Amino acid sequence: KVRALLSDLLVNRNHVVSADRLIDDLLGDDPPANAAGALQVRVSQLRKALNDAEPGARELVESHPPGYLLRTGAVDADRFAVLAESSDAERLTAALALWRGEPYADVADEEFVRAETTRLTEQRLTVRERLAEARLARGDHDLVAADLAELVARHPLREGLRALQLRALYAAGRQSEALDSYADLRGRLADELG
Repeated sequence: KVRALLSDLLVNRNHVVSADRLIDDLLGDDPPANAAGALQVRVSQLRKALNDAEPGARELVESHPPGYLLRTGAVDADRFAVLAESSDAERLTAALALWRGEPYADVADEEFVRAETTRLTEQRLTVRERLAEARLARGDHDLVAADLAELVARHPLREGLRALQLRALYAAGRQSEALDSYADLRGRLADELG
């Protein structure tokens, strides 16, 4: 519950989240009789955990009627967004290096993080596509084809990703694999979309 609270506040960082909303998000449809007290306990536990990690960090969680606020500077997601604006392969690689697993993995099924998780995941895929494009322009065809194989397997209907893979395979002299990948996409689109 403490991690869920941190996630909820982090999704809404630097904005007040009402206690009622936090209670709904964290305690669900069947909250305890003293839901406000239970929330205060979780906030206290979060402040302690933050302070244990870095002395003074408990001050990041502020009480502001009607709820709580997590005051932060730039987080990795913000740094990622700045680096992702570039078309430079090194900056895009640096952006992807900020990733450590899936966003909000502990609470990914919770409604309050779903939109942010989707947004971050889409940003990451877009940056991976842009990095592949930059590396193709440099002539790294074999490496790009290898890197995209796993991504295409996880996102088989993502046409931009598949187009990059086809270009990489073709440029690497692997035309038959490019044709096989194209036929796979064509079949999937026909089956899935008609």
